[in-house]
Amino acid sequence: GDVFGFIEVGVGAAAAKPAAAPAPAAAPAPAAAESAAQGPDARITPTAKKMAEENKLDVAQLKGTGSGGRITKEDVLGQLNRPATPAAPAPVAPAAPSGPRPNAAREERVRMTPLRKRVAERLIQAQSTAAMLTTFNEVDMGEVMALRKKYNEKFQAKHGVKLGFMSFFIRAAVDALKAFPQINAEIDGEDVIFKHYYDIGVAVSGSRGLVVPVVRDADKVGLADLEKTVGDYGARARNDKLTLPDLQGGTFTITNGGTFGSMLSTPILNPPQTGILGMHNIVERPVARDGQVVIRPIMFVALTYDHRLVDGREAVQFLVRVKECIENPERLLLDI
Repeated sequence: GDVFGFIEVGVGAAAAKPAAAPAPAAAPAPAAAESAAQGPDARITPTAKKMAEENKLDVAQLKGTGSGGRITKEDVLGQLNRPATPAAPAPVAPAAPSGPRPNAAREERVRMTPLRKRVAERLIQAQSTAAMLTTFNEVDMGEVMALRKKYNEKFQAKHGVKLGFMSFFIRAAVDALKAFPQINAEIDGEDVIFKHYYDIGVAVSGSRGLVVPVVRDADKVGLADLEKTVGDYGARARNDKLTLPDLQGGTFTITNGGTFGSMLSTPILNPPQTGILGMHNIVERPVARDGQVVIRPIMFVALTYDHRLVDGREAVQFLVRVKECIENPERLLLDI
């Protein structure tokens, strides 16, 4: 006969048992339920989504102000109308070694010191981020030199330090900075920060190169203390004893190439500062005074400035102000 079916052992017993009630499905979390109900575009309105796609905006970067943080067309419009943030200048990659050199046997290759490397980076930064221009003038040093000659012995006996030229130029620079505050300012993004204090960096030659320690609140310091501070910085620079706080900050810088015999130079800004004053050597030169040719001790001075913030008129007037203060030192001493 034909086979009509099979009987499996235990199936009947199993079937006879009442079926277990299915476990209730876990209720979806509210956020998941909402997401499931509304789909992946729940956090943005259809109009806003279309506008974002047309303008190639990344929806993930948009912040919603609608109900529950939903992105609306106003949020997209706000992003489109926001001024673009200027991209930060790309870091300058160090130049690769030039490869085999034909005269290598007669050359010496030395690794750049960390300080020199940092100086190089700062100089490139200054040239790539600021619109630098330099203006020049000449200063008759006769009056200050006569003042030094007359009082230096008494000054040194009382204060234990020589009366130098740097203290006069620091005071003259502060006087000029007060008259032209944009040269004591800095650009920060789209803002200008005007500084109502005068921390003057003074470039000095150290054991590992040029460094710029800062004379704090130079407007509140007398000539003797200025000379002491600058002298102390110079000694510590030569002995490699300057600390990082000595070098940080600064609202304006003075550099004196004259100590090495420089007649004229164009100093480079110390970012983010807006101006740097360059002093040079003093040379007896024939000049015209009251229709007569006379020999006077003349120093050429230079002001390099950031033309983004300072116009030529202010730069020229700044140097004229410094010139007037040095040529009439009683103005500095009497605060007039």
